[in-house]
Amino acid sequence: MGSLPAAANWTDRASTAGADPGNLSAALAAGAAPGAAEAEWLHLLVQAGNLTASSSALGLPAASPAPSQPRANLTNQFVQPSWRIALWSLAYGVVVAVAVFGNLIVIWIILAHKRMRTVTNYFLVNLAFSDASMAAFNTLVNFIYALHSEWYFGANYCRFQNFFPITAVFASIYSMTAIAVDRYMAIIDPLKPRLSATATKIVIGSIWILAFLLAFPQCLYSKIKVMPGRTLCYVQWPEGPKQHFTYHIIVIVLVYCFPLLVMGVTYTIVGITLWGGEIPGDTCDKYHEQLKAKRKVVKMMIIVVVTFAICWLPYHIYFILTAIYQQLNRWKYIQQVYLASFWLAMSSTMYNPIIYCCLNKRFRAGFKRAFRWCPFIEVSSYDELELKTTRFHPTRQSSLYTVTRMESVTVVFEPSDPDNSKASRKKRATPRDPSFSGCSRRNSKSASTTSSFISSPYTSVDEYS
Repeated sequence: MGSLPAAANWTDRASTAGADPGNLSAALAAGAAPGAAEAEWLHLLVQAGNLTASSSALGLPAASPAPSQPRANLTNQFVQPSWRIALWSLAYGVVVAVAVFGNLIVIWIILAHKRMRTVTNYFLVNLAFSDASMAAFNTLVNFIYALHSEWYFGANYCRFQNFFPITAVFASIYSMTAIAVDRYMAIIDPLKPRLSATATKIVIGSIWILAFLLAFPQCLYSKIKVMPGRTLCYVQWPEGPKQHFTYHIIVIVLVYCFPLLVMGVTYTIVGITLWGGEIPGDTCDKYHEQLKAKRKVVKMMIIVVVTFAICWLPYHIYFILTAIYQQLNRWKYIQQVYLASFWLAMSSTMYNPIIYCCLNKRFRAGFKRAFRWCPFIEVSSYDELELKTTRFHPTRQSSLYTVTRMESVTVVFEPSDPDNSKASRKKRATPRDPSFSGCSRRNSKSASTTSSFISSPYTSVDEYS
């Protein structure tokens, strides 16, 4: 993902290619998209002075003829039939529409309902914003560039086009990583204070700053080149293709391998903790309620992470293989492979709202409210209550922290003592265990050791529902 626009790959190879017309056939196949191949071919033709061949093959304005040079008999293998362009346009259009509107609704659900404003959900807002932005500002533009092999959007947007995708992907995956770490801390070490609203904003701001720094070279080296009948947008690295490949590997490690490794470790530990076994004996309903809620949230986030990993894997593999084995770019269907891998990567931006709606009852209630104008969507009173703030929210903690230690006083009569038959003696009863309000007293030792795992004074059921 050194540069999401497909035409970025050919530029480094073009800088090292010779102007010999004998290399033109290889140059034609060097691009990953229609604009890539045609542009490199045209660039070499200009250097060689053989503009007649470029005019005849591409339909561009012809320069002065060069009868002493043989005409190149080259065809553009990346021209697609209209029906295929229509299918790809439909596929990319669906991704953009679902991703933009779905993620905007997710942002509205969280920000417009006070009950949804939790630490995890603030990171989900950041994730939804980055996904919606990439779908709106990158996906469609890159698709148009790949199909038409012509950059229509100017120099400034060329820089943005090469810069923003890496920024957005970095913000997306590190928002997921922050959620994984937050879930880990909340479940494995629940007695520590949770992130405050201010700390959460600082983390989100830091994610974007690091994302900008990582993607800055893409902006710095972005260029447009106006050629006869063509305008190109590409990234020209000062040291050529090796520097481009090195940067691409660094990006893959930082925005794919490392965060997925962190999330894999944290969710594995959390999963073993949550699904590893039950507390022996009977336990209270509060325990089961919070355990079930935590499992649902972790399950939802694991699905989000796995979906992201699957969607982006073919895209990274494509660029690594075509950089190492450049002969793959001569394959007849390489453009279709690129469009398919890029579509799959961009489709990762549209799955999260669907996952939230299917696996979380409050997000599902929020989507029902957003689409209540549809005749087949019915918002029940239960759905309305799901998004309302609980009236006694502070008391929704475990009895371990809300029940005070009390000693009951019992009056005991001893009729066997004739002198004191009407007297009474007060005896202190055994103090109640504060950690088992409403729970079974069996296996109290086992339950008490795990009570802190289930609840903490800093969380409530709302955090996990």
